[in-house]
Amino acid sequence: MGTEAENRWAFAVQAGYCRAMDAPVTAAVSEALGRVLDRTTETGRRALDWPGDPVADALVLRMVGGLHALALGGDPLLGRVFAGEVAEAALADAVRANDAAILPWLDGPPQTNEAGRSAGLMTGLLAVADGRDTVFELLEIGSSGGLNLLIARLRYDLGGVGLGPADAPVTIRPDWRGSPPVPATLRFHPPPRGADVRPIDLSDDAAVARLRGYVWTDAPERLERLDRTVAMVRAHGVALERADAADWVEARLAEPQAAGATRVLVHSVVWQYLGDARRARITAAMERVGAGATADRPLAWVTMEPDRSVAEMVVTVRRWPDRPEPRRIARAQSHGAWIEPVDRALDPVKDVP
Repeated sequence: MGTEAENRWAFAVQAGYCRAMDAPVTAAVSEALGRVLDRTTETGRRALDWPGDPVADALVLRMVGGLHALALGGDPLLGRVFAGEVAEAALADAVRANDAAILPWLDGPPQTNEAGRSAGLMTGLLAVADGRDTVFELLEIGSSGGLNLLIARLRYDLGGVGLGPADAPVTIRPDWRGSPPVPATLRFHPPPRGADVRPIDLSDDAAVARLRGYVWTDAPERLERLDRTVAMVRAHGVALERADAADWVEARLAEPQAAGATRVLVHSVVWQYLGDARRARITAAMERVGAGATADRPLAWVTMEPDRSVAEMVVTVRRWPDRPEPRRIARAQSHGAWIEPVDRALDPVKDVP
């Protein structure tokens, strides 16, 4: 359990991350919250007495998400705050007025189901393919509402390399900083499958409102993309189930694998939430199955996880049987706004498998 001063400091830390990701309004709200919270509200008491690691637990983003959802829902005071008028007195009044509504947001970690991150995963899949036409059996953990399971139905422009259906309703085009990736034809069979310990039901308007709250006010294009991809899931669904990540990975890896298909585990911004025991089980299962992989039935692992030392994402790839060592493929902005390809052995990075 941290001290009150340490828990307040987490708000400044999150503000620094937000500024590094070009989100000045969210940064200002985060910083101001750390100053105005007090023990006159239950929200303030819970935050200031937070029992875990407030940064790893994304405490600040839980609270900011709740406040932003209220702003999007029409709260006039918070509407002004998230429009950039971050007056500390107004923010303190808003927390007091909405104490009961904010509290449930502290009960669980953010589920920022950001389809833009799938561009980082797609960059990793191209690295696995290495110029070869490849069939992927894609498995995702921490799928949230399943938006990244749309990866086969979205259009991508990665440094001028086009992937996915030309008539897709959503095109993801990150700012590509470097040489374009090696192109390949990627197919997904069966359709991507995913699991989450608490999957979000995107047919539920309240659940979607919660997701919208987690989209930073500085990025209206992300909100538009969220609305479009939610509409895609509502129209045609995704293969998403409720399951413990380690249990699910072990079970999927035990299934027969089709000859000629590359079985690949993917995840983005989930590793930190799994805990040591689950991370160890998943790693052990992947390495055990990878040791028996063949050229006809390869196994791969593609991740987009945070390097908190620089407030960026690291895209990593492992491929069995030929390249089982972790490789850093790219750096990326946390929501996929830009991608910078690299290719070197993975340096030690906290929380990256």
